[in-house]
Amino acid sequence: MRSVGLWRFQVPMDAGVVLRERRLKTRDGLLVRLKLGDKEGWGEISPLPGFSFETVDEAQLVAREWLTDWQDGAESALPEMPSVAFGLSCALAEMSGELPAAADYRAAPLCTGDPDELFAMLASLPGEKVAKVKVGLYEAVRDGMVVNLLLEAVPDLRLRLDANRGWTPLKAQQFAKYVNPELRPRIAFIEEPCKTREQSREFARETGIAIAWDESLREPDFEFVAEPGLSAVVIKPTLTGSLAKVREQVAIAHALGLTAVISSSIESSLGLIQLARIAAWLTPQTLPGLDTLSLMQAQLVREWPNSPLPCWSVAELEQIV
Repeated sequence: MRSVGLWRFQVPMDAGVVLRERRLKTRDGLLVRLKLGDKEGWGEISPLPGFSFETVDEAQLVAREWLTDWQDGAESALPEMPSVAFGLSCALAEMSGELPAAADYRAAPLCTGDPDELFAMLASLPGEKVAKVKVGLYEAVRDGMVVNLLLEAVPDLRLRLDANRGWTPLKAQQFAKYVNPELRPRIAFIEEPCKTREQSREFARETGIAIAWDESLREPDFEFVAEPGLSAVVIKPTLTGSLAKVREQVAIAHALGLTAVISSSIESSLGLIQLARIAAWLTPQTLPGLDTLSLMQAQLVREWPNSPLPCWSVAELEQIV
C-alpha cells in the first residue's frame, strides 16, 4: 500500500540574508513524504531564489504529478527539475534504507570577520579548524585585510572563501595583495573568485591561492578536469539533482584527486540533516558546508542537534496532498 504527503512551508529568515543582491525574507519550499507499507521516507524540495531555474510553484506542480503516479503504482523516472529530483530521491533512499542514518553534524562555521567570535565558534569544533568567509560583498581590499587578520590570529585555521563570481580580475588582485603570501596556503580554496572560469584560473596561477568550482558545475559546458590551482568542487545537491547524480559527481571528483564538499542551499533543518547524512556517507573525510540553519527562525519536523530554534510539525504547515 502506497501513500504520499506534500506540504508547503514558509520559514521567516533573519533580516540580513541577501542572495544575489536580493533580500530573502522567507525560505519557501516543500516537504514530501512517501510511505510503502511500514516504511517511510522524507525529502525536501526547496528551489533557491536567484540560483535555481525553477520556482516553488513550478516544483510543486511537477512533484504533485510524480507523487500521483507513484501512489498509483507507477515506477516513473525522477523529474529533470533538480530540486524536485533531489527531494524525491532522498525520500525514496530513506524509505529503502539506501541513505544511511549516520550523519556528520560538523559544519564549517560562517565567519563575519570578528576574530573573537571565530575563536568561540572554533573552540567547540572537534578536529580540524575550518571556517568559511563570504567575500566579494564589500571592497576587495577590506576582504583581503579580514582574511589576513583571521589567518594571523588563528595559526591552525584553514579558511574556505566564497566570492560567488563577484570580482573582476583587478579586484581579485587587490584582495590577494593584502593576504600575506606565507599565509595563502592556509586558504583551502576560494569558490569562483572571478566572473569567468578563465579569469579564476588566471587568479590561481598568479596568486598561488587555490580555487574551487561551484556555479560552474551546473553549466552545460562544464567538464570535470583536474587542473593546476583547482583543489575542490562544491556540490549543492538541491541545485544538482537526484541523489544518484550527486553520488556520480562526488565519485568523479575523488577519482581526479579533488576534494568534494557537500554544501547547503539554505534548506530547512530536515533538508540539512539529510545533507549531513549524505556528507557522512559520500565525503566522510571532508567537513561539509552546512552552517546555514542560524539564518532561519524555525526548524521543520526534525531537529538539528543542539539548535535552540523552535521546531514546526507538519500540522503547522499547508498540506498540498
